Amino acid sequence: MPSLKELKFYPTILNFYQQQGWHPFPFQEETWAAFLGGESGLLNAPTGSGKTLALWLPCLMEYIENTGDYQQEKKNGLKVLWITPLRALTKDTQRAMEETCTALNVAWRVDKRTGDTSSSARAKQQRNMPECLITTPESLHLMLALKNYEQVFKNLEAVIVDEWHELLGTKRGIQVELGLSRLRSLRPKLKTWGISATIGNLQEAAQALVPHKEPVVIRAKQKKKIQVISILPDAVERFPWAGHLGVKMVEKVLPIIQESTTTLLFTNTRAMTEIWYQRLLEVAPWLAGQMAMHHGSLNREVREWVEEAIHKGILKLVVCTSSLDLGVDFRPVETVIQVGSPKGVARFLQRAGRSGHQPDAVSKIYFLPTHSLELVEAAALKEAVEKVTEEDKVKLIESRPLLDKPLDVLIQYLITLAVSGGFSASELLFEVKNTQAYRSLTNEEWEWALQFITTGGESLNAYDEYNKVELEAEDFYVVKSRKVALKHRLSIGTIVSEPTVNLKLVRGGYIGSVEEYFISRLNIGDAFFFAGRNLELVELKGLNAKVKPSTKKKGHVPRWTGARMLLSSQLANLIVHKIANYQTDKSIEMRTILPLMELQNQWSAIPQPHQLLIEKIETEEGHHVFFYPFEGRGVHELLAGVIAWRISQMQPITFSMAMNDYGFELLSDAEIPLAYALKEGLFSSENLIDDLARSINNSEMAKRRFREIAAIAGLLFQGYPGKAVKTRHLQASSKMLFEVFVEYEPNHLLIKQAYHEVMGQQMGEDRVKKAFDTMANKEIIITTPQKPSPFSFPILVDRLRDQISSETVEDRVAKMQLELELYAEERI
Repeated sequence: MPSLKELKFYPTILNFYQQQGWHPFPFQEETWAAFLGGESGLLNAPTGSGKTLALWLPCLMEYIENTGDYQQEKKNGLKVLWITPLRALTKDTQRAMEETCTALNVAWRVDKRTGDTSSSARAKQQRNMPECLITTPESLHLMLALKNYEQVFKNLEAVIVDEWHELLGTKRGIQVELGLSRLRSLRPKLKTWGISATIGNLQEAAQALVPHKEPVVIRAKQKKKIQVISILPDAVERFPWAGHLGVKMVEKVLPIIQESTTTLLFTNTRAMTEIWYQRLLEVAPWLAGQMAMHHGSLNREVREWVEEAIHKGILKLVVCTSSLDLGVDFRPVETVIQVGSPKGVARFLQRAGRSGHQPDAVSKIYFLPTHSLELVEAAALKEAVEKVTEEDKVKLIESRPLLDKPLDVLIQYLITLAVSGGFSASELLFEVKNTQAYRSLTNEEWEWALQFITTGGESLNAYDEYNKVELEAEDFYVVKSRKVALKHRLSIGTIVSEPTVNLKLVRGGYIGSVEEYFISRLNIGDAFFFAGRNLELVELKGLNAKVKPSTKKKGHVPRWTGARMLLSSQLANLIVHKIANYQTDKSIEMRTILPLMELQNQWSAIPQPHQLLIEKIETEEGHHVFFYPFEGRGVHELLAGVIAWRISQMQPITFSMAMNDYGFELLSDAEIPLAYALKEGLFSSENLIDDLARSINNSEMAKRRFREIAAIAGLLFQGYPGKAVKTRHLQASSKMLFEVFVEYEPNHLLIKQAYHEVMGQQMGEDRVKKAFDTMANKEIIITTPQKPSPFSFPILVDRLRDQISSETVEDRVAKMQLELELYAEERI
């Protein structure tokens, strides 16, 4: 391929840029040259800087240069496969690609294929594939489950994986790796490129995508301009607690919304999205008709309408969750508001990039704290945003650890290929072991997987329903049962969520879904908020609930299960340094909470980065010990469990525990032998894994984890469309299988995987070990405040939430705050 300037079509590309008022960035031209030179790799560039054009244009350039006649529509077959992690991205990506084709007069068709694509549209695609197909990892595997799928991909030239950082380190990412391994076997010269805006381990990410050769890694040198502004409370309480600000600061949000064309207000949960939507309508009725909501449980048509309305600039405000995190190009969006800490630098940058989503534009993001101490995180995030513009500060962006050979995903993939016409085991093993995820797969594990799909393994070989795949010849495996094939196609995917109940208006259609456990707790006639409406439950039948508009002023707010956002180690380190240097820190956030920090220093201490602060307090409740490792709530939950276990082995004692992102509490009615425990190696990492297993019920955790693994591997069928299997039945089946394997096949590889995932992914074994090593090497400061300190107070409040009382949490906290403030005044 000649150089860019030698291409006949290149002046047209330059003219296209000039018409838009742009100019090609160096990283775009570097990517074009690498792509046209046959290379594969990863592009890392800021959100809104033109990443899509960097990889879409060379696809068109290559076609035009090779064919010459590009203005006449032809049946070229599928040339480019564009994989995206979210369905929400497909429509916007398709629009951008089609606009480019129109502007350049290239007669290419761009289509999308996701779980929302109708069967008739899929059939039409089968008859005449577009030149570019935008799809998801699940839909790619559904295509691989088609008979004669080889014909679909016979003309494929390139695969582009958008937002690769969102897939990396997940089972969906493993699906992409396996799918690519099959496509490369069909098209050995296939070019593979990933696009990522925010990721720390770039080289690992590139190698996972392109494991068969040395990938090209291209990093944009121009930096995105991001303006971070904190929304400050009128008064900072010296004894803060999580959630006491939040919606109470809604009045401060309104001027920001009024001054912007369109604003995205991000919350961290779907429940908070519903709460904020209702609160904004209460205080600003004028937003009715100009405000919408967007989260994953809303009806697809509603979500698509919201996305289209943002594009057209119809909406003034959208209250949303991570459903709008990724690369949707909403140019009317001028401003982003982040409610509460996003717990990571990468996520904060990702959300900031939703505004000013075009080259050279400034992204503006406001940070609204939900409690006073979150202003420390605001200051830390602001510093991180400034530092990541420096080349040597890229380590502030979180890395995505890779998964190692999850067998449930491999088993699903084997059955997928067996459904589509069969596979040669020896040939497929070579492909699979050439992926990053399965490079360490042993022959014994491979043979076990083959036995599992054909006989169900040692424990299940007597049951026909688990004998899915047949060994047709010495090395050839195939599914012949149409029933098995149908059930498998319905089960393809690695997202295993809680069963949901469809919400349907008595006089109207489907409006969305809530999880079964929430709706099952309601009585007929109960009111709840959903999709910006106050609804009343009329009837619950199976997994369908009929509802009607309610006139009741109060209602429940749905709660969805899901992983809590974990504080990243990068952000935690910045927080520690902000706190340690609070006296000299000139940021507006740290100056605002200066009274809180001064009181903490006066009553207890402010730890330096090399120190571990421990507070011992005695109250009417008993003896409290507070530890402040600043490792995040998830890690603190495990640290508290292990430390409580170890102390209980030294003397009989019972503990209550509470924790937040900054520290954790052990509470007992007896004196806690802290000094003795420290002397005996309380923070030692020796025997940590055994102590970790003893301190929590890891068997129960493994059982819950096994349910997901069993569903992915095809042991649990979750039902047909509209006839989902109920939660209790799935739980019972999963528990039974788990116990059978443990008793009769203790070395079952899926059981081992469940325990491995609990320890490694769910519990973060490596990070817990690192936390113990860090604590063991720090200077320990033990203070004995007479009253709960500003740092310990929010941890105390977290424990109150789980206690039963005739008083509300708010009333009890207000009394405690008043008592502490009076005590503080007396001490002055």
